Amino acid sequence: MRKAWHLALKAGSSPGHLYAGVERAGLFTTEDYGANWAPVTGLNDHAHSEDWTPGGGGLILHTIAVDPENSDRIYVGISAAGVYRSDDGGKTWAAKNVGVRADFLEEKFPEFGQCVHKFALHPARPEVLYQQNHCGVYRSEDRGDNWVEITEGLPSEFGFPFAIHAHDPDTIYVVPLVGSENRVVPEGKMTVWRSRDKGNRWEPLTSGLPEGAYLTVLREGMAVDDCESSGVYVGTQTGQIFFSPDEGENWEVLADFLPPIYSVSIGRVT
Repeated sequence: MRKAWHLALKAGSSPGHLYAGVERAGLFTTEDYGANWAPVTGLNDHAHSEDWTPGGGGLILHTIAVDPENSDRIYVGISAAGVYRSDDGGKTWAAKNVGVRADFLEEKFPEFGQCVHKFALHPARPEVLYQQNHCGVYRSEDRGDNWVEITEGLPSEFGFPFAIHAHDPDTIYVVPLVGSENRVVPEGKMTVWRSRDKGNRWEPLTSGLPEGAYLTVLREGMAVDDCESSGVYVGTQTGQIFFSPDEGENWEVLADFLPPIYSVSIGRVT
């Protein structure tokens, strides 16, 4: 193991039960707040694992989601292997990539080998998943069994972050980038794109965001809060945090001149 990439709580269990995704792609679990860890061998020793290949950032397990209605259902995202799901608490795993392209491979729609960059589900509708992939944006309405592409209307199929509105699971946000060799916003115009209908139509959100700014936003660089008018937060590799208090309609600079921002998380202080 080289480094840990992502932590996730096991839904409905004690707060000490966590999962960790690591590089080289693997999953570990703890039930005592991290004092002791055990490998999830059903995934780490999967029959596919010897054929997983690294993405541009390495062979990493970077996203974990636990179904809030069934804590035995776990999803992981691996670059470059794709999405895998377990329905039995991690004992067994199946690749869930039907309909997702891998244009960099000879076989464009393989069982596994896709380069998922980020996926997300909404607690109010956990059977619906979205993903930003190396080769497009996708939606699944059957817990990942099948995916449909929803890239049409976006300026690029490439990007990293993905967020879902806190109260409306049909409203989603992405930040497209030019491509794998030029990971900046298209035309130097910082733009967050929003869909209010599960990705069928997209609209650019630019009010208050800079032009002439070739910015980069990574996979954990966007988050939403759960206020009545859900706020949206975006952090860049050049140290800016942009904030919209009104679901993306208008933006302001919340912070500037920070180090490169790799992750944005929102919490409520009481």
